[in-house]
Amino acid sequence: MDISIRLAQANGRLRSSNAGITIEKRGNILSLRGTFPPKPNSNKVKSYQQRISLKTQDSPQGVRATIAGLQYAEQQARALRVQLDSNKFNWEDWDLNQAPKVETVADWVEKFETQYWIKRKRTQQTETTWKKDYQVVFPKFIEFANDSKLSIELIINFVSQTEPDTRRRKRACDILGRLAKFAKLENLDAIRELAGNYSPGKVSPRNLPTDKQIAQWRDKISSPGWQWVFGMCAAYGLRPHEVFHIDMLDFPTARVSDETKTGERFIYPLYPEWAQNWNLKEIILPNLTSIETSSNAKLGTKISGFFYDYKIPFPPYNLRHCYARRCFEFGFTPDFGAKLMGHSVTTHCQTYRAWIDEGTYSKVYETLINRTGRPAAP
Repeated sequence: MDISIRLAQANGRLRSSNAGITIEKRGNILSLRGTFPPKPNSNKVKSYQQRISLKTQDSPQGVRATIAGLQYAEQQARALRVQLDSNKFNWEDWDLNQAPKVETVADWVEKFETQYWIKRKRTQQTETTWKKDYQVVFPKFIEFANDSKLSIELIINFVSQTEPDTRRRKRACDILGRLAKFAKLENLDAIRELAGNYSPGKVSPRNLPTDKQIAQWRDKISSPGWQWVFGMCAAYGLRPHEVFHIDMLDFPTARVSDETKTGERFIYPLYPEWAQNWNLKEIILPNLTSIETSSNAKLGTKISGFFYDYKIPFPPYNLRHCYARRCFEFGFTPDFGAKLMGHSVTTHCQTYRAWIDEGTYSKVYETLINRTGRPAAP
């Protein structure tokens, strides 16, 4: 049986007996976590959540996550509960069981997470960022470290396992660079140099649908709710999840609420005819459950799932890319387009223009060069 299942069973028994103590697996070492009195050298006066690392004469480096180790940990948790209930708990009794002075990667990640949430309000967006970025990197790094001390060399060895010039490499460097800075490690430039040259703007130009194809696919959708979602993404260049956070009271101007990635903003439809003819003023959402409680990431996944099920030959985000292309085709300045789309001018110029093909540039050139009143050649 998998050791994680054994661990869950042991913690289930402790919960059933109201022990108030859980067994934790950090790397391959077990420890106990619960509310304990302050240590003798602490300036705190009330009990608070702490961890006791388990060590024995046979395992001075820590009790390993084995079946025998779990049995020992569960026994120690019950003995600890008895001491606490009888007011006989004494840190000296657990002196041999204290965590080693060397702070491991897991220790630093725990400290970083605590500080991270002290500085930030918990919202759907911050929770999503933590899960999609930090929680993608940290657990793998902790497993790789295997209770080792945090160091620049260890980070470099971990990052070097990823493919160069990829999003995965860049994310690992960004996240672990922040951890290294938090731990006040030296030579952070060594991590930055490993990040490589990846950026979204270097992605090959996408095979975006034409505006005619977009209108044709919208007309093929039979569900009023999904047809409205498709139309909003096409006409207003929304991020897919933003259709669930939209206000159409100032139609044809749409207003996105502050529950989204970039906060509240207004948007104009670049084809007002689409907004009018498709009756986008009337909000008609598809019949989905848990819209109010779903994260923005989950809402976006639901829309992607519909595109896949309906065999639409491009992902929903391509409708947003087409809106960016339209901004360029219509001659809007980068700051104007960036404002409507809710991102920086840098993103608008570097990322979205990288996805505009040569044909689009040629069409814009022809329009501008043949316009009435352009400067004449001397």
